[in-house]
Amino acid sequence: MPDDWGYSFNNPAREKDGMRKIAWVTDSTSTLDPLFAEQNHVYIVPLRIVFGEECYRETEDISSELFYAKLSEASRASSSQPPIGEFIELYESLKDRYDEIIAIHCSTALSGTLHTSMQAAEIAGVTVTAIDSRAGAYPLREMILQGLEWQKQGHKASEIKLQIEQMIDNMSFYLIPASLQHLHRSGRVSGTQLILSQLLKIHLLLRFEEGKVVVNEKIRTFKRAKQRMLDVLKLDMGKVKHVCIMHANNQEEAVTIKQQIANLLPRLKTEIMPFIPVVGIHAGAGTIGLCWIRSETV
Repeated sequence: MPDDWGYSFNNPAREKDGMRKIAWVTDSTSTLDPLFAEQNHVYIVPLRIVFGEECYRETEDISSELFYAKLSEASRASSSQPPIGEFIELYESLKDRYDEIIAIHCSTALSGTLHTSMQAAEIAGVTVTAIDSRAGAYPLREMILQGLEWQKQGHKASEIKLQIEQMIDNMSFYLIPASLQHLHRSGRVSGTQLILSQLLKIHLLLRFEEGKVVVNEKIRTFKRAKQRMLDVLKLDMGKVKHVCIMHANNQEEAVTIKQQIANLLPRLKTEIMPFIPVVGIHAGAGTIGLCWIRSETV
């Protein structure tokens, strides 16, 4: 019988094959397909997109096309974490149906979503294994997908957390923002950095470090910034089998980078993924990203 979140449960205690039944709680930065999530007991709580007085649930109330159309016209745009009441309602619906619950959310250095999720779990009286992904988008999705595989192998939530934390330590995530104006509005670039970049036409190559977005290099042209990002990827080639090219409404450039990687590293599997709207708000339409997770088994 389906619960209030639209999920169906055949056996409230355990799966038929004896595998521990684990509920996964995440947010819309995970970019997971909703149908896949439903079939695998993954619950996605959406972040909010705010244009003036209008508020939308990310990936549910607003399409990417409409989002970027509104972003180009809006004088003010922001994002916010999900309300705590939404998490409380979810945890109340889960606590008697699963053996364990894993909550994995976007970086705590960029959003309070994980903190709110844990507050809600405490209010609902449920024990949750919490994981700070220190990122979002492709790497967060990969952590959940791999975690589900470890779950199928019979691992407990605490064991899955340790293995996901190893993935986090092996993650590389780089960004070339299209607009420092958006980063300045969100407080991630100072006014001085903004003015100098505009005067000197400098492009920033950013990277995720301990969950924070930091400046890796300041480069004079977009072409050189892109090449530098590819050079960093080449250094990890012996330990990488899959790389994701992410873009904020910039499919054409993503395809170009995919071809460059194919020419440079023909055996490497590549994927193109659109960024969620939250990234567009903070980094601007046109932003490009590259992410990979190193593995010792390549």
